[in-house]
Amino acid sequence: MRRCAPLLFLAMLASIPAAGVTTDIPASGLPNATDYSATLLPEKVGVVSWHTLGQVEAVKEGGKMVPAFSSEIKSLDRKDVKVQGFIIPLDMGDKQKRFLISAAPPDCAFCLPAGPEGMVEVLAKSSIRYGFEPIVVSGRFAVLKDDPAGVLYRLTNAELVETAKSAPAKPSAVK
Repeated sequence: MRRCAPLLFLAMLASIPAAGVTTDIPASGLPNATDYSATLLPEKVGVVSWHTLGQVEAVKEGGKMVPAFSSEIKSLDRKDVKVQGFIIPLDMGDKQKRFLISAAPPDCAFCLPAGPEGMVEVLAKSSIRYGFEPIVVSGRFAVLKDDPAGVLYRLTNAELVETAKSAPAKPSAVK
């Protein structure tokens, strides 16, 4: 499986003490995208959570590393599901038909904000306008076992369900 180069760089940096560089990493480790997304993307009923999609491990099989998915993830394969997250555009322009949806917002135009368990490739029915707010998309979910690009999940025939701007407003507190 491919790894995000910036994450590998951070891991290497953390293991090499250098003057003026803090290497204090909590015993629990650095947060991953699924942990990070919990603060930005509260779980919604009927939407597959990033915690669920994070239930995958890399295991050695036949001399190479392959994903081992939880039974919960395997049960989603070839089902219609909803996923929420942030758009990572793959094409130029403000409308995207093929993009990644991520558990964490992008903070660098050249880096992926999450590992493969924190992203879903989306192939939309019609173009979806790129924005910085989280969205919810629905479509046919596929669990990929040996994608050459290292993608673990794909959503096809996808449609926009909701954006943060179009989300139903929370009821105001009445005193």
